[in-house]
Amino acid sequence: MIWLIGAGPMAADYSQVLKALEQESTVIGRSRESAARFTEKTGMPVATGGLTEFLSTTPQLPDAAIVATSVEQLADATTQLLNYGVKKILVEKPGGLDKASISAVAELAETKGSKVLIAYNRRFFSSLRAAKAMIEADGGVTSFNFEITEWAHVIEKLDKDKQTLQTWFLANTTHVIDAAFYLGGTPTDISVYNDGSLSWHPAAARFAGAGITDRNALFSYSGNWEAPGRWAMEVLTAKHRFIFRPFEQLHVQEIGSVAINRAKVNDKLDQEFKPGLYLQCKSFIDGNFQDMCLIDEQLKHAAIYEKMAGY
Repeated sequence: MIWLIGAGPMAADYSQVLKALEQESTVIGRSRESAARFTEKTGMPVATGGLTEFLSTTPQLPDAAIVATSVEQLADATTQLLNYGVKKILVEKPGGLDKASISAVAELAETKGSKVLIAYNRRFFSSLRAAKAMIEADGGVTSFNFEITEWAHVIEKLDKDKQTLQTWFLANTTHVIDAAFYLGGTPTDISVYNDGSLSWHPAAARFAGAGITDRNALFSYSGNWEAPGRWAMEVLTAKHRFIFRPFEQLHVQEIGSVAINRAKVNDKLDQEFKPGLYLQCKSFIDGNFQDMCLIDEQLKHAAIYEKMAGY
């Protein structure tokens, strides 16, 4: 049995995957309105009233739980589950509104002897999986770069909590950065620069920086939320340049050539489900955490993310 916390669009995507994996699940939501939309879309019933009310009925412990609430509720929901005794939890990125809340969850998870993992589904994109195998065959990453431009004109109109918008870099942009660090390593030294501000993200609007990782790979990044752009990443080895623009596709340039060719990748699962979600859930359910982001890793990265963001 898996508890699915949340009844929004992301929870609906998880529900589709859990059905395909033949996993029994109980969906726990808050409002009757969101529950009705969820049931209409998935055919699954929803226990309404929120997690606190659900736990007050002293249900039997599940095998695992997936937290797919809005960002401002992630840490609280995970904390409740840990205190109830749930031993395996997959929580949507970034796991909390800031480093402090992520740290509190990490400390509680250690105290309770529970596993908490952060759901960065881009690690499981077929494009990244294919590149990772080729990178290993090439002897590893030597350098990488990524762009973290967000579409501010779209985001400012979203129906999102004010705190979530103010920490949008951590809440959403880290999708790109986590994927880059997953392939290239965790920074051991980093220099960051940021400038500007937006009404909904006052910390900064323009970002740049560079550093070196624990795999001895050099990296650089940039992002301008006041200008056109998109998420992108390039990863270089001694033999290839791997280009993710968009992330769902893999383009490859071979050494000695200026030609850039799209790689043939088996992306059947990414077409059928939200990209990366099927393999991420399967790894979580199977207890195969090798390619997943444990909360301790997220805590280390959160300090870097906040520095990059100017928080």
